[in-house]
Amino acid sequence: MINYISAALIATLGTWFVTALGAATVLFFKKTNQKAMNLMLGFAAGVMIAASFWSLLEPAIEKAEAYLETPAWIVATSGFLMGAVFMWASDRIVSHERLQFSKNKQGSATNRIIMLVLSITLHNIPEGLAVGVAFGALAGSENSAESLASAIILAVGIGLQNFPEGAAVSLPLRREGYSRKKAFLIGQASGIVEPIAAVIGAAMAVKIQLILPFALAFAAGAMILVAVHELIPECQKNQSAHPYFATTGILSGFATMMLLDVALG
Repeated sequence: MINYISAALIATLGTWFVTALGAATVLFFKKTNQKAMNLMLGFAAGVMIAASFWSLLEPAIEKAEAYLETPAWIVATSGFLMGAVFMWASDRIVSHERLQFSKNKQGSATNRIIMLVLSITLHNIPEGLAVGVAFGALAGSENSAESLASAIILAVGIGLQNFPEGAAVSLPLRREGYSRKKAFLIGQASGIVEPIAAVIGAAMAVKIQLILPFALAFAAGAMILVAVHELIPECQKNQSAHPYFATTGILSGFATMMLLDVALG
């Protein structure tokens, strides 16, 4: 039991490290290369969309059919929608606080930074949860080697898309006048919730196997909402001269994640 939880922790410490690598770009650059950022954010969105199906929804349906009396389509659909609603409600809370901060002119720059960090941190929760649940699923898996490969691939995919998220925090901080060191420290700290969420997700999946299909679908719904509502619109900004640049990133991210999961999983 402890091994699966420890594995989830180690995997998400790795994804956190990639967030730190992204945040470290502030040590070399002060301004964002918009084309590169659009490409990276698009890639991140593609990875999250592919991971939501290949590593979360597909095994959720398989496990629901194998272990639950409730029809698999009910489990997968309800879990998916509740995960999306959870992220929507969380985002609404953050957006409300951002609006309240914007009404206060004093310290407005600091408030913008706080809300930026909170937004990115919030989006890291379902990613950590997804990795944790995937590793926790190994406890009841009949094909542990294949399930382990799938969990590792999911962690790798999450790690790949964490790089632009780290840069998306640290570079704006630098533009607001923060020192390179402080911008880096705050940027990498936005990923600290991933190991925490992973341990919680893995522990729940190990201890309560019956909720595993629902938990996998829940994580998928949360990730899809983040990708569609946040990452895709963001990567499509400021690209009039290169309208398909970000789209190439989305397709590349999806294809990379699909290739890893199908070929190695």
